[in-house]
Amino acid sequence: MKSSFAAFALMLAASPLSAQNIPAPLVECGGSFSSFVGRMKDLAVSRGHDAGTVNQFFASARQDGATLNADRGQGIFQKPFIEFSRALISSGRLQNGRANLQKYSSTFDRMERDYGVSRGVLAAFWAFETDYGAFQGDFNTLNSLMTLGHDCRRPGLFQPQILAALELFEDGDFSPTGTTGAWAGEIGMVQMLPEDIITNGVDGDGDGHVRLKTSAPDALLSGANMLRSLGWRANEPWLQEVVVPDQMDWSKSGIDEQYSSADWQAMGVRARSGSLANLPASLVLPQGRKGPAFLAYPNFNVYFEWNQSFTYVLTAAYFATRLEGADVYDAGNPEPGLSGGQMKQLQQKLQNRGYNVGAIDGILGAGTRAAVQAVQSELGLPADAWPTPALLNAL
Repeated sequence: MKSSFAAFALMLAASPLSAQNIPAPLVECGGSFSSFVGRMKDLAVSRGHDAGTVNQFFASARQDGATLNADRGQGIFQKPFIEFSRALISSGRLQNGRANLQKYSSTFDRMERDYGVSRGVLAAFWAFETDYGAFQGDFNTLNSLMTLGHDCRRPGLFQPQILAALELFEDGDFSPTGTTGAWAGEIGMVQMLPEDIITNGVDGDGDGHVRLKTSAPDALLSGANMLRSLGWRANEPWLQEVVVPDQMDWSKSGIDEQYSSADWQAMGVRARSGSLANLPASLVLPQGRKGPAFLAYPNFNVYFEWNQSFTYVLTAAYFATRLEGADVYDAGNPEPGLSGGQMKQLQQKLQNRGYNVGAIDGILGAGTRAAVQAVQSELGLPADAWPTPALLNAL
């Protein structure tokens, strides 16, 4: 049975969708699909691929309407952190995670030794991306990549992935008709794109191939290698729950603000368990000063290279700490937030005051959070970046 949350995570995990610097397409997009297939074939041959192999690879390529529907309908989950994290972090996910940590303990030992990535981090990704491999997506990968490469929204993101898939095919690690995954072309237990597999793939089980769909060691070590390539700092923490004082300068919170552990301690922030790491950190208050509180260390920022959703990233990072023994976070008693309609009203009011919130979409994204925090300071309110009905009324 497919997990609805796993399916949602697959949709969120399409990292190319949030890329800000979209490269130019390799060939012209649009027009008839058959003509596009011809252009891609010509490009592949011009780059040195055998013509017979190219014909074999592209023979089954078809345009996939379901991929386009998924692309057009993709959105960002709007539930606040507490509700979202409680939905994703079930007792079953925790139990399965701990069981897999034990089952693949030698792989996780190797991951920590060779890549410096803590075991909980990849176990959490594994859980959220595919429910530990149980649901890896059922879109034909070649058809999805060809469809998105032909579509003129972001062809420059997906056309290179087609050529990467061809390279995997030549190595015996991709089937044009049989390889399936997420709608945006990610493959395997931790959902990696073909180029990432070529660049960061690791043969974890020693069979001479990198097969992320069927080999947990391959998937986990490849994911760790990818995180390292994205800037993961070896053997450093990423997130820690903290207790904050009743009063402080809340404008210092947010992922764009960093202070030393000594600075945070001077402001009255303390670790809920253990001690603060001697690293620069940001104070993350996903639902304001009265809700859960975390210090996010430099490795936390690497999560955004994998996925751009703040709530998803924070939940994945927190779940990683849970898998390594952290307590359930203290939810506190946050002030009520806004509905989607109220959020749109707030965004419009902020825009009218000159703040850049991006699209008026009802989503509490980075731009809206920054604007909320700024206007709270302007109005003399606690600047914790959490939009409330009181703030909406004050505007």
